[in-house]
Amino acid sequence: MSAEQSPHTVRDPKPEGRLRVASVNVNGIRAAHRKGMGEWLADREVDVLALQEVRADASITRRLLDEMTESAGGPWHLHEEEAAAKGRAGVAVATREEPRARRSGIGEGHAEDQGRWVEVDLPLADGSTLTMVSVYVHSGEVGSTKQDHKMRFLEYMRGHLPQLAAEKDHVLVLGDLNVGHTELDIRNWRGNRKNSGFLPEERAYFDDFFGSCGYVDVARRHAGEVDGPYTWWSYRGKAFDNDTGWRIDYHMATPALAALSENPRVDRAADYSRRWSDHAPLVVDYRLS
Repeated sequence: MSAEQSPHTVRDPKPEGRLRVASVNVNGIRAAHRKGMGEWLADREVDVLALQEVRADASITRRLLDEMTESAGGPWHLHEEEAAAKGRAGVAVATREEPRARRSGIGEGHAEDQGRWVEVDLPLADGSTLTMVSVYVHSGEVGSTKQDHKMRFLEYMRGHLPQLAAEKDHVLVLGDLNVGHTELDIRNWRGNRKNSGFLPEERAYFDDFFGSCGYVDVARRHAGEVDGPYTWWSYRGKAFDNDTGWRIDYHMATPALAALSENPRVDRAADYSRRWSDHAPLVVDYRLS
């Protein structure tokens, strides 16, 4: 994966025998649909789509996804968990194939953690199962209860991820994790050392995720030691135009699955006016289907 990111209109035919997986924080599925998400999705040949900050109930999400792709693959199978507070958070996994199982939630069931973790199990051709997760970690705010919620959720993840890896054939965790792991992941890392999203105690969890928990950062594995490629840019100022971004959206895979990954890319909009979210999709092909 090079530091150069993909344009908004992508000509990228899916190779035969690949499972194409995309993850994106849509910043509200209705707003994303209105702003042009369908133009991206219709031609992308996506098999699995992980969504974060959906901010709509499942009936609305399913209808909008089907509208976006009505001429390219038919209806989706959708598993979504809404947030406890309407108009907030919400995560979903949409698949072309019917999942074997669906699960929602992580941790102790606090209301502020609802709409942040869903899992589906997909059957693979060799008889094994691929467990797909869509996760939206709290944004946090230093010195507030929001940061307490975020740190507790990261602790839940540190406990649950090794369990998933031990019990499942393959695991792929997708989503907006709201933390830049290293200095390569945030353009202005020096100015954010005391801000939520780049705190040492947050980054330490990612050392564990990509260490003792047994997962691989797929995009970083392919990109190497380069800045970015970023997946989120503030709407304020010239952040997008100057590529002053954060790499906070991830594909986290168990090692055997990571070895089957190909061609990760960030579908960055061609210009500011064509953005339909403050995030861009992270798309990866896997040699599985």
